[in-house]
Amino acid sequence: MSGGKSVSIESLLREMLDRDSLARFPKQDFRLKQASSYDRLSKTPDEPKGWFSNVDRSTSDKQKNFVRTEENNGRKEWVVMEDKGAGAITRVWVPWPNQLKPETDTVIRFYLDGASEPTIEGNMFELFQGKGLVPFPLAHESLRSAVSFFPIPYAKSCKITMSHHPFFFQFTYRDYNENVEVQTFSMDDFQAVESLIETTCQSLLHPAKSVRGEVVKRKQSVESGLDVSLPLPDGTASVRTLSLNLDNYDDPNITRQVILRMSFDEKETVWCPIGDFFGSGIGLNPFQGWYRTINANGTLTCRWVMPYQNNAMVSILNLSDKPVDVELSATVDDWKWDSSSMYFHAGWRGRYPVPTRPFSDWNYVKLKGRGVYVGDTLTVMNPVSRWWGEGDEKIYADGEAFPSIFGTGTEDYYAYSWGGRSTDFYEHPFHAQTFSHKYNKLNRKPKIDEKNTQGFSTETRTRGLDTIPFASSLQLDMEVWSWTDCDMGYGVGVYWYGDADTTSNHNPDPTEALNIPVVPIAENVSVSEPN
Repeated sequence: MSGGKSVSIESLLREMLDRDSLARFPKQDFRLKQASSYDRLSKTPDEPKGWFSNVDRSTSDKQKNFVRTEENNGRKEWVVMEDKGAGAITRVWVPWPNQLKPETDTVIRFYLDGASEPTIEGNMFELFQGKGLVPFPLAHESLRSAVSFFPIPYAKSCKITMSHHPFFFQFTYRDYNENVEVQTFSMDDFQAVESLIETTCQSLLHPAKSVRGEVVKRKQSVESGLDVSLPLPDGTASVRTLSLNLDNYDDPNITRQVILRMSFDEKETVWCPIGDFFGSGIGLNPFQGWYRTINANGTLTCRWVMPYQNNAMVSILNLSDKPVDVELSATVDDWKWDSSSMYFHAGWRGRYPVPTRPFSDWNYVKLKGRGVYVGDTLTVMNPVSRWWGEGDEKIYADGEAFPSIFGTGTEDYYAYSWGGRSTDFYEHPFHAQTFSHKYNKLNRKPKIDEKNTQGFSTETRTRGLDTIPFASSLQLDMEVWSWTDCDMGYGVGVYWYGDADTTSNHNPDPTEALNIPVVPIAENVSVSEPN
């Protein structure tokens, strides 16, 4: 790949809104990496005790889940990230230190290109909860967390420090190749693009703008065990929007039993239950994101751009035991196909039961070939009230022996924290909890101090500037780490772009799609505390 134009705040914000760019392999060489507070005892899966050690925070300076401490201008600072070379911060996640109080006195500092003075400095939450320097929704207060997607590029180096002993943290960043020219973040540049920042925020909050193209539709009843197909216009083109609606969602399992299938140029690249594809999980759970929207009227819409060279087909497969009425609509427009163009893929994996002991890594997907990973939706069934999601994501790109992205908890991956209490609905352009315990957008959690995560939970994350390019392979595992010895249910929809010969390790699985676990009425399993 060539270096292309220089990377800057402006170019990155424009890229964030450019849905077409996801369907082309990146022009600038970069590897997505993450600095986090994961337990440093986790070194190799060959040593399970250390690999599944779960103290994903620093408890003292002796347990160094950070880089080092140093003195700057007479003050002690904890270095939590350090990168040499050109790069860009693309995501920041930090939780509330006290799960009941949205406050911190920690000052965070960004030292760019070896400067002795920080370019960005301020209260960690005030900077990244959408009410300070970075406006909402580029930064926002998630469930008991502060999250930012504002890009911070640097040409030579980046060092991030905290004024107090670090708690949990994640800093996701692009590590650019040396041939990529980067314009380092400055407050002057930040102020110069204020209008673009405002445009970006408004666009993210209003994603369903009108789309040009030819609209093709089909409305039909689909008998049990059969499918219905919608051919798309022939020639080189791209799907711009895809919408479907079922006649009713009275049975919540219908979103797992109805399957979306898509073929491009005679190859099926999408096989995924509609709930897992659109982010709803089990049942109809409305939310709005940058790439997908679910309306309370039952309309499910996605805005992934899906190019093809010759032909394409959308199909709905009904695995339920009753007929379903389906309305299907697609908007198709032009596309200029070149060597960087990739096909859209979506796959699904489900499993019940998944035992929580011994601790294990549950594979989302393994991909071989060239591509870009762009998101996922996880639906779990937890049979008990105690928290299920301490497990960390572990993402390996291009044959890494150790994951370049090692997380601090499943809820942290989905941009919230304190999962035992955080069962309320929330939404953001790039992530959401569409259902948890018994709450969704239409049934919000009352302001009560409740810790109960029994039942289904659905978490979804799509990637803006934190997409993961891979040249030869990608593997994403999520650690199964519950506070209770029990059997859980897991189902995950995964989304990526890839070449025609890029393959996944998971095949369509109608049998498991019908293996939907039933939530127990009362807890009847044993509790075992970790060592």
